[in-house]
Amino acid sequence: MRQSLSGRLLMLTVIFVMLAEVFIFVPSVARFREDYLINRLERAQIASLAQLATDGIMLDDALQTELLENAEVLNVVLRRDAVRQLVLSVADVPPISATYDLRDASAWALIRDAMMQLFDTEDAHIRVIGQPALDAGLQIEVTMPTAPLRAAMLDYGWRIFLLSTFISVFTAALLFFAVRKLLVQPIKRVVAHMAAFAEDPNDASRIIRPEADVRELRVAEETLESLERQLSSALRQRERLAQLGEAVAKISHDLRNMLSVATLVADRLETSKDPTVQRIAPRLVASLDRAINLTEATLAFGRAEEPAPKLNRVALRDIVEDVIENDRLAEGGDGIDYVCSVAADTIVRADAEQLHRVLSNLVRNARQALAAQSGEGRIEIGGRDTPDGWCIQVCDSGPGLPKKALDHLFKPFHGGTRKEGTGLGLAICAELVRGHGGRLELSTTGPEGTTFSIFLPSGLAK
Repeated sequence: MRQSLSGRLLMLTVIFVMLAEVFIFVPSVARFREDYLINRLERAQIASLAQLATDGIMLDDALQTELLENAEVLNVVLRRDAVRQLVLSVADVPPISATYDLRDASAWALIRDAMMQLFDTEDAHIRVIGQPALDAGLQIEVTMPTAPLRAAMLDYGWRIFLLSTFISVFTAALLFFAVRKLLVQPIKRVVAHMAAFAEDPNDASRIIRPEADVRELRVAEETLESLERQLSSALRQRERLAQLGEAVAKISHDLRNMLSVATLVADRLETSKDPTVQRIAPRLVASLDRAINLTEATLAFGRAEEPAPKLNRVALRDIVEDVIENDRLAEGGDGIDYVCSVAADTIVRADAEQLHRVLSNLVRNARQALAAQSGEGRIEIGGRDTPDGWCIQVCDSGPGLPKKALDHLFKPFHGGTRKEGTGLGLAICAELVRGHGGRLELSTTGPEGTTFSIFLPSGLAK
């Protein structure tokens, strides 16, 4: 009970209501004591009228005692002019322990005196001074015992305590059931949905459906629904990727054997006397070697990551020119103008094979974007030194990236720019650049063209 939310709210409600009742109880008891004393002063004043009506003739002791007992005081002193007059009194007045003047008493003084009176268990006698009713004099004083006063205060306090307890319990019970209905049960429902979803995240029927009426809980349920859908989608994609990785590894194993045969055939082409064949054969052999290396790396796909780059000092312009020449041959036309604006003396330290793959993917994407538009345009690869390292840029004059590609840039199977595209190219490029300690960014995109920037840190190259 104490560990539950509703149980703690119940206890806190009782405590807070009781504290509120304490702040009500203390002034109430002080006011009750003041009213009690004023009432005794008024009754004493009424009793004194019998003596004043005799024109100075003293009443017998039995009658005085009866009047004083009815007023519940021991004596009555009136001050009508400048003289204090003992009007009524018992034969033997005990010593007085304290005197209280109600005429100018402050609220704090009344509360203090009431609490002291309530917790003082010793019977005593006190003098009480007040203002006579109906201006029948200047001052009235009485002497009275404290035992009846304390008994009356305890009785009043006990009744206040019982009433406060009833109000506290009743209020706490109402709050308990209200909180249980409005908060605890919806929270338990959310927790139950979370537990059910955790058992089988791939089961879409276990995704929570927002039903709460309370706005904050409704927002929490909607947020949880969004998170569960994203997690379910990510898990399904992860499973597909695992299956794809296994399939790619099998295909790569057989493809490597096929490429090895193709490499042997290409080696024989180098002995041809045809000038065109002699020009193309070395590039064909280099491309086949690159494809074989890629398939061998794919066989280690179980690690779900690219191999660490083998860093060497390489001439950036040579890599760029090779990428441009290969893409020009693949493009098979003269509609696209390829430009290399890398200085001949630009040397970077990188994995030449992985950098070639990055630039090839970016250039291929640029060419496909231009081909989808009009088949004509310009692709430029530039590189320059920066204070922190190097910046390599691939720019095209294409139509820019669509919104779908921008929303999921560098994510596999999401960021494809073409209908049949997978989006793997940019994801692979980003991973390879991260392996160099750098980053791949989309600098600009729009109707004027698109620019991707590769940043390599100086710590890896200089």
